[in-house]
Amino acid sequence: MIEFRSDTFTLPTSRMMEAIQTAALGDDVYGEDPTVKELEEKTALILGKEASILMPSGTMANLSSIMAHCVRGSKILVGDESDIYIYEAAGASVCGGIMYEKIPTMSDGTLRIQDLEETFPKDVDDPQFALPSLICIENSHNRMGGKVLPLSYLEELKAFSIKKKIPIHMDGARLFNAAISLGVAPREITKFADTVQICLSKGLSSPIGSMVAGSKEFINKVYRIRKMLGGGMRQAGIIAAPALIALDEYMDRLTVDHEHARMLVEGLASIPGVILEAENVDTNIVFFRVDASKLTTEIFIEEATKRGLNLAELGTNRIRMVTHSGINSTDIKKALKIIHSILAG
Repeated sequence: MIEFRSDTFTLPTSRMMEAIQTAALGDDVYGEDPTVKELEEKTALILGKEASILMPSGTMANLSSIMAHCVRGSKILVGDESDIYIYEAAGASVCGGIMYEKIPTMSDGTLRIQDLEETFPKDVDDPQFALPSLICIENSHNRMGGKVLPLSYLEELKAFSIKKKIPIHMDGARLFNAAISLGVAPREITKFADTVQICLSKGLSSPIGSMVAGSKEFINKVYRIRKMLGGGMRQAGIIAAPALIALDEYMDRLTVDHEHARMLVEGLASIPGVILEAENVDTNIVFFRVDASKLTTEIFIEEATKRGLNLAELGTNRIRMVTHSGINSTDIKKALKIIHSILAG
């Protein structure tokens, strides 16, 4: 099968598997796993933060960060098309007693400063209102087609957050894709956020885990919340070892994924019956629709699967294709032929 459903289907390299076998191990709940310590120090350095912590998943990483920032009864400002709002099971409300206030997401993945401003009550002492305590942003932005937030926007948002005296948490599950797209070091992006989450198991191809980075005081709070949520791990060096290789060797490789995404867009644009959401892609995510007069999205995906092409619907009648280390140019050519044959038939 040619796998385009997500970059979460990436597999660890042979070097990563070897690293798992030889990793120095200890009990990470006691803070004694040397490989985890090395990963946390390296991640903090790359992201320009004081400290970082290894998490089992991006969902737990974001949830722990939100709970560390916010008190019960407060609210977070989050995009209505964000992964935190749509795909993370309302964890902040269920586990933290924290309210989500959704903000319209612009086509470029940004949240307008004006819309954020309007969530603040004129009378902050009015007991009827839950006060905003955190702004959550996503970079790159999944459901907006892998869009990368401009640095100028991040600078403006940071100034707003300082004015309002509330922090910014960046869901940077695909942060390194954003950095590659902008041609800057990751820390040039994360300097505009107080805290950040990155995923190790998407384009970086490590098998498990995410990282949270921020101040030492903040990471200490996340450490306790991670334990409370069941995320304390013992010999977690077997997770950290392949992640170290991913950070050393795989960040630059993401450039290839972006090139493949552009190749995919060019091919899709030439197929009758394909309606592209955007002809310019920033990173490794491509969205399109199929002409409803030809066939339904459901049938199209079923036919693609029968022909050896795995696709996924993300949003009503929106098909997402994600390039990653398991996809090469030959796979893209085959996928385009399959899509053309289905729509032609």
